[in-house]
Amino acid sequence: MKSKPDVFRRPESLPDPLPGEPMPTLGAWFAGARSAEVTPNPEAMSLATVDEAGMPSVRIVLCKGMDVEGGSVVFFTNYNSVKGRALEATGRAAVCFHWDALNLQARIEGLVVRTTRDESDVYFQSRRLISRVGAWASWQSEALDSNDTLMERAMEVAMRFGLTLDDLDGAGDVEIPRPEHWGGFRLWARRVELWVGGDGRLHDRARWERALESEIEVGVPPERGAWSATRLNP
Repeated sequence: MKSKPDVFRRPESLPDPLPGEPMPTLGAWFAGARSAEVTPNPEAMSLATVDEAGMPSVRIVLCKGMDVEGGSVVFFTNYNSVKGRALEATGRAAVCFHWDALNLQARIEGLVVRTTRDESDVYFQSRRLISRVGAWASWQSEALDSNDTLMERAMEVAMRFGLTLDDLDGAGDVEIPRPEHWGGFRLWARRVELWVGGDGRLHDRARWERALESEIEVGVPPERGAWSATRLNP
């Protein structure tokens, strides 16, 4: 095969032939984005859901766990929020990472299940103290008459757990129990697409797909088929 002219070279590209699995590459990209100073929020990913009426919705969440071997990502939210209700109703979602400064993008589509209570408890206690208070105070996605009402609820929560304003300003060693309405979701990948940006929109793009058991239980890895890889036109 003839070598490509320099004008068509990319700073990074997908291997040729494609690797048998996508997650090791995605895991390396994720680790690299987290260590790079040019990516201010490398954990950010767009989460797309569809409600029971078929209405799509998308928002940014943070990836707080990536299982490279099993092929899943974890994020946390209020279970009573719009996204939480949609995820519970359909059990399906899609996410997209876009590390613009690195010219990399990754899409994952698959099935969603709650994380275990222990996983949610451990992550909840790792959060900043004020964020734990906020999880109790915010009735996420519900109508709010004023921001003052939210702040008052937050102060009521802080007082309930014996916290002071000085406590909230620090990291906080106080253990606040996780509210039942707040916790994690794990998205098991059925389809993964990786994208490397190229000049003239001659991007490097590939898709991996696998069979995935449709009935997923909390804390139990589903049956997963072998990945098949396809290189795609950009």
